[in-house]
Amino acid sequence: MAIKELQIGKNKITQNFVETLKTYFIKNKIVRISVLKSARSSKEDVKSLADELVKFLGQNFSSRTIGFKIILRKFRRPTFKNQ
Repeated sequence: MAIKELQIGKNKITQNFVETLKTYFIKNKIVRISVLKSARSSKEDVKSLADELVKFLGQNFSSRTIGFKIILRKFRRPTFKNQ
């Protein structure tokens, strides 16, 4: 399983970045994102970017921050029972 890598720069999170991220999750389960110096001033900024990404992607995703990197993981889709 290959892990894709992306970078967040001075434009931070754009619609194009989110669309690229969604296409990476079609074939991969884990995406690693490096936050460049121009997009952050502290580690708290990295955590807020990670929360924002999970909000854009949906509830089937989780994030973990390690230093100035964000690791996003996709879970299986929930199964819905017919009632």
